[in-house]
Amino acid sequence: MKRKRNRLRLLLMRRETPAVLGTLLLAAVVLWAVNSPAIVGASATVRKLPVYCVERDDKCVSLTFDAAWGNEDTQQLIDILSRYGVRATFFVVGDWVDKYPESVKALHDAGHEVMNHSLNHAHFTKLSADEIVADVTACNEKIAAVTGVTPTLFRAPYGEYDDNVIAAVGAMGMTAIQWDVDSLDWKELSAAEITARVTARASPGSIVLFHNAALHTPEALPGILDHLIQNGFRIVPVSELLLTGDYTIDHTGRQQPVR
Repeated sequence: MKRKRNRLRLLLMRRETPAVLGTLLLAAVVLWAVNSPAIVGASATVRKLPVYCVERDDKCVSLTFDAAWGNEDTQQLIDILSRYGVRATFFVVGDWVDKYPESVKALHDAGHEVMNHSLNHAHFTKLSADEIVADVTACNEKIAAVTGVTPTLFRAPYGEYDDNVIAAVGAMGMTAIQWDVDSLDWKELSAAEITARVTARASPGSIVLFHNAALHTPEALPGILDHLIQNGFRIVPVSELLLTGDYTIDHTGRQQPVR
């Protein structure tokens, strides 16, 4: 029952349905606009964006896992990644840290990055800059209390952001991270479907999105790792994927060196 409840919460996190069809359609348009930086028009050149992917000359990719509620699969994911000698980035919610500090420590001890996914998975586009800073700071403090390391990366809940969110996080000296490859594991796709999606879409500089409590992710992960490694990819945590020095972010969210 506990696993079913957590699966339901994960699905609800992505499937919040308004009461009327008109509202649903409007929400879909808004969410598309928020999450699709490749927008034609003048506004695309001025909008503040998180990093969706990174321009790389080498074949590096990053695997990321969002952890907000369930914890059934975390140790299994750690064990699989360990077998392949791969380090990933886990974006965790502060409330999850409170519930599962032993898992946060296990992630850190295994060499994975533990980064910020907000305090309690609020809708950040509805918060003021001060509220965003307070929320992110509180989550940072919880993570640092367990790992001894203060996060430098942030992923917005629901993938929702606007200029206010990106500016507030940036003012804290943190980098907002999105993704360019979505496994859609939260939809309870089969392991084969998850594997096919990720292996077909991953390219140099990609950031792949998974969830730690998705039904078939542990089953899919070995095949994904086999494919990436056999095809010459090096899998690194996000902080090692990002560029150092001066960079820009183009209208698709790709981090690029200044030319």
